[in-house]
Amino acid sequence: MPRNGAATRARILDVTERLVVEKGFADTSLDEIIAAAATTKGGLFHHFASKQDLGRAVIERYAAQDAATQEEMIRRGEESSADPLDQLLTYVRLMTDTVEEQFRTLPGCLFASFAYERNLVDDSTKQLIADNFRFTHASVRRKLDQVVERHPPRQPVDLDAIADQITTIAEGAFVMARILDDPAVVRAQMDQFRRYLELLFS
Repeated sequence: MPRNGAATRARILDVTERLVVEKGFADTSLDEIIAAAATTKGGLFHHFASKQDLGRAVIERYAAQDAATQEEMIRRGEESSADPLDQLLTYVRLMTDTVEEQFRTLPGCLFASFAYERNLVDDSTKQLIADNFRFTHASVRRKLDQVVERHPPRQPVDLDAIADQITTIAEGAFVMARILDDPAVVRAQMDQFRRYLELLFS
């Protein structure tokens, strides 16, 4: 019976993601990954040439999943209303639900774990994270451009800064909630951002 190499690779990535979020990239050893993934050193190096290569693959998969989630939330917002402001507010609500769910199931953010140890990862891995943030920025900025055409802001604003604010608030709220052991922080901060948008553009 042929071995399922794809399943082994996915299991290694799953284990690595969990360990890096729990312990950090530097403190996660290949021996730990091999044991937790129930594979061998040969099995790991069959799929990944080095720890750097494995870290890059983890980020690449995580970024692709995150981008797909972003696109889905934008799509659901657009299906919910013809008004771009309502679409944006729906997107923020869905983002809030997503971050809350991550808080319940993950000990931290994979992007943040790598960002804190950015001197330990290669440039291509850093670029993957940066590209993901830029993707979110571009998606939100496109929606903001549509919003201002119909709902001019009450005050002069920097739309690029607002486009980055959703990620800044989500990441910061996640960290605060972990430190304070208070999951309510996530929704409180995200809801505050949504109310800001309502006040700015309504």
